[in-house]
Amino acid sequence: MDILGVSCFYHDSAAALLRDGELVAASMEERLTRKKHDSGFPSRAIQFCLDRGGIKGPDLDYVVFYEKPMVKVGRILQTSLATFPRSWGFWRDAITTYVSEKLWIKSLLQQELGVRPDQILFCDHHMSHAASAFFASPYDDAAVMTIDGVGEWTTTTMGRASGTWNSEGENKIDLFWEQRFPHSLGLLYSAFTAFLGFRVNSGEYKVMGMSPYGDPTFVDKVKQLITLNSDGSYELNMDYFSYHYSPTHSFNDKFVKLFGDPRVHSSEFFTARSDPSRAHETEAVKANQYYADIARSIQVVTEEALINIGNALYERTGAKKLVMAGGVALNSVANYRILQETPFEEIYIQPAAGDDGGALGAALWAYHIVLGQPRKMVMTDAYYGQDFTDDQIRAFLDSKGIPYEHVEDDDVLLDRVVDQILDQKVIGLFQGRYEWGPRALGNRSILADPRRAEMKDVVNTKIKFREPFRPFAPVVLSERAAEYFDYPDVENGMLPRFMLAVSPVKQDKLDVAKATTHEGGTGRLQTIDRDTNPRYYELVRRFGEATGVPILINTSFNLRGEPIVSSPADAWWTFSNSGIDWLMMGSFLVGKNGQ
Repeated sequence: MDILGVSCFYHDSAAALLRDGELVAASMEERLTRKKHDSGFPSRAIQFCLDRGGIKGPDLDYVVFYEKPMVKVGRILQTSLATFPRSWGFWRDAITTYVSEKLWIKSLLQQELGVRPDQILFCDHHMSHAASAFFASPYDDAAVMTIDGVGEWTTTTMGRASGTWNSEGENKIDLFWEQRFPHSLGLLYSAFTAFLGFRVNSGEYKVMGMSPYGDPTFVDKVKQLITLNSDGSYELNMDYFSYHYSPTHSFNDKFVKLFGDPRVHSSEFFTARSDPSRAHETEAVKANQYYADIARSIQVVTEEALINIGNALYERTGAKKLVMAGGVALNSVANYRILQETPFEEIYIQPAAGDDGGALGAALWAYHIVLGQPRKMVMTDAYYGQDFTDDQIRAFLDSKGIPYEHVEDDDVLLDRVVDQILDQKVIGLFQGRYEWGPRALGNRSILADPRRAEMKDVVNTKIKFREPFRPFAPVVLSERAAEYFDYPDVENGMLPRFMLAVSPVKQDKLDVAKATTHEGGTGRLQTIDRDTNPRYYELVRRFGEATGVPILINTSFNLRGEPIVSSPADAWWTFSNSGIDWLMMGSFLVGKNGQ
């Protein structure tokens, strides 16, 4: 049985193909169109999934959309009427978009895929999130938390899920509590994202990266905007926001009166902590420190709200395991605190936790809940994208006249790459199937030596062309991770597999990997084992054997503002337009400047 899940027309469009309960292929549309956060109909992602499955559209048994468009339009209509006439622009823009896109999604799916109307299903947005987390997890019983900006009406849910593998029995997801629009922790965080000069729905992680350089001096002011209740619920003071009636602004003049002028998007961010060499620029440092303090304050309040929801959820379920989904579940600093400060013993977050993952969740919901089929999969890695053979890579290199060396012996190839890293060179790593979700996890990665603090600045400014304050992730051998990171049962933890938790670095290891140790002594670690990705594991292991430090810098293989590379052409373009020294594509090595 083949089921295609589709998410689109908001942000991060995606498609996922499920065959008899196993994930065959999944991709965000942006990886194939090269348009960051592409929200259009995912025609290329769909075609990739069908090609990978060896089928055509009419061969599909079901196509499942990740939300219910009519319910969403109803919310927009009600909200617009309640805030009219301020909402005229909001209504005009939203209804134009929805009439031309989501209201006709069923006809569009029929037209594009050649399926019958009765083969098309619609799943509630937050149920898609919940299914994406639980049915990809290793648990047969778990509490469920979904939290994002907004689906149809829902912004946060609490629930419980159960289901067993390869046997008859009921699969169940009961979302027994919800928070409804306009009260949204995700939209609260996004309002501060905009205030701090970043793009909503894509810059939230920059706020998280900025926050360690600040102090939580504005927590009391942030709490004027949100009330947290002991049952896990919360309410926003809507007097400070405009996202419920404005198509372009998420906060209003009252918000500005409370927090001051917004940060200019194009302004340079640095503080005395992030760049001590510029501490003498006192006026700029003072202004930037103010915004860093605001970033830290909204991060702290967000963490407090999530812990509050987690504790309330545990009280209602008594479950030992927790699964999470929704864009807010990508807040890796908060995830570690939830694990540490709630009674849950384990947490699982499917790596594409945002709206892209809704495509997977919709397909899983149809297979396990609607059709009642037993569970088949546990997602322990994220390698579900497109791959390229050595013949395809060679054909591309030859077609462009690119000099290369083909190294057939993998041991020799890996030793050559490690030698270059030891020589302080930066490596573009392109191998296997690209990752599902926003993180590069070793198949489309940039790698470098983490031991020198200045390597962070080299990769940020000369390779990625991005803000100098942005942190990098350490990839560490799973069996050695406990030596470096204060994370419970880190070798077996699921969050570290997907780079979804920021963990304290052990005190005696703070100076070992300076380029990946964040301000405050933490790291957003990725653990890797031999079975999951042998070549990636071997690169880290061999570097550790040579240096005593089984850690490398891992950051996504892309330039600022671009999607992570997908094809050999993407990898070559990024390599050519950056300071990356060597490109390892499959079994090929490409150097620069006559290397």
